[in-house]
Amino acid sequence: MKKSILLCGLLLAATASLASAAAGVSLRWSACATDGGALNRNFACNSNNGSNQLVGTFELGADLANVSGNEIIVDLASASPTLPAWWQYRNAGTCRQSSMTFNTVLAATAINCFDWASGGATGGIGAYNVGNPSPNTARMIAASAVPVSGLAGLGPQTEYFSFNLLFNNAKTVGTGLCDGCTVPVCVVFNSINITTPIAANNRKLFGPANGTDSNFATWQGGLGVGSPRGQGCPAATPTRSTTWGSVKSLYR
Repeated sequence: MKKSILLCGLLLAATASLASAAAGVSLRWSACATDGGALNRNFACNSNNGSNQLVGTFELGADLANVSGNEIIVDLASASPTLPAWWQYRNAGTCRQSSMTFNTVLAATAINCFDWASGGATGGIGAYNVGNPSPNTARMIAASAVPVSGLAGLGPQTEYFSFNLLFNNAKTVGTGLCDGCTVPVCVVFNSINITTPIAANNRKLFGPANGTDSNFATWQGGLGVGSPRGQGCPAATPTRSTTWGSVKSLYR
């Protein structure tokens, strides 16, 4: 009898552990969070060479079948009245229009995180909106997807790679430089919508997968950053759910 009670207790504990598995997102410099990616990136701003890579990952709280894509929102805020020219990308006439890029290629050196799409995802940045809700902020919207043949079954308690976001160092010094490289910035992985062919089964994740700070990364320490999305360097307010079609339409 005692053995039966003990066995039941162990089974209940295991079930509870699985049910409460961590779910959320992580954003780290140079590597996945579980591979030792850095929370902060300091750069002397003395060269136009090289680049800075942010790695976005996620963790589910329960199994999810037939995953088809990721809808990604990343927010930035600077410790300055307006977003510096160094952080102005993509839009026509901006100082560093082509200096931010996005890809879905997991580094060969990754050990503890896994590509949810097994190399089959493609995607890109749909929009980079500066100045909303405040002049020192920007929001990047991106998406990736796999073909029907690449639908993936994902489970909990695994860090899944989603994307790399790269900022090169062009126009940091010399003629034509863009001011603001030394200004502290907070970059927040606001949310990710894990899509499936059946929209009702989609799963939106936000907040830190590690329970504390994994959903943001800082540039030059992040000191003094503040915006209507939060003070210091916290997570931005999660956005409303969007459809895969509406995200794709942004970069057609």
